[in-house]
Amino acid sequence: MLTKSSSLMRLVGELKKLPGVGERTALRLAFHLLKSPKNMTALSEALGEVRDRVHPCSICFAITENDPCHICSGNRDGSTICVVENSQDLMALERSNAFQGMYHVLEGAISPLSGIGPAQLRIAELVARVEQGTVREVVIATNFTVEGEATALYLTRLLKPTGVKISRLAHGIPLGSDIEFVDAATVQWALQGRNEL
Repeated sequence: MLTKSSSLMRLVGELKKLPGVGERTALRLAFHLLKSPKNMTALSEALGEVRDRVHPCSICFAITENDPCHICSGNRDGSTICVVENSQDLMALERSNAFQGMYHVLEGAISPLSGIGPAQLRIAELVARVEQGTVREVVIATNFTVEGEATALYLTRLLKPTGVKISRLAHGIPLGSDIEFVDAATVQWALQGRNEL
């Protein structure tokens, strides 16, 4: 019987550890892989390659295959650093082509309930980069969650004494939205962050 297959159940168990994958999805993925040995081999090779080749950049801590990463080794504006929680956030900002400075990946956000404090993040490395004296502005681009806001507040208080300009990504009503369908907290942020025309 299939439910007695320890290797299949181990695969399902490992797949369930992925974000957004529950028991049924993990089982469906496992059966898909079993039906197509080519897919399983390709997936296994890709996982091994990522494990062996991808690592954090020694400067900004974004995931990369080259050290330093292409952003840190390129000719970007080194006087501005955009601080993000993770490499996915960095990728989202890069897709916009709106930022031409450098980045700093914290590898998380302050979350006391999860046991994550400033010491578990790449905050000391950020302070060291700012203290080198070439940075004029730090753009805080942490997520607009309780943890992201706590991290932004902590970074602001920590970096203000250095004299660099501290800014935060704007937030409010998304482009193309009807105000009547936007939640109250977002409307509040939009009103507080309004700009003169």
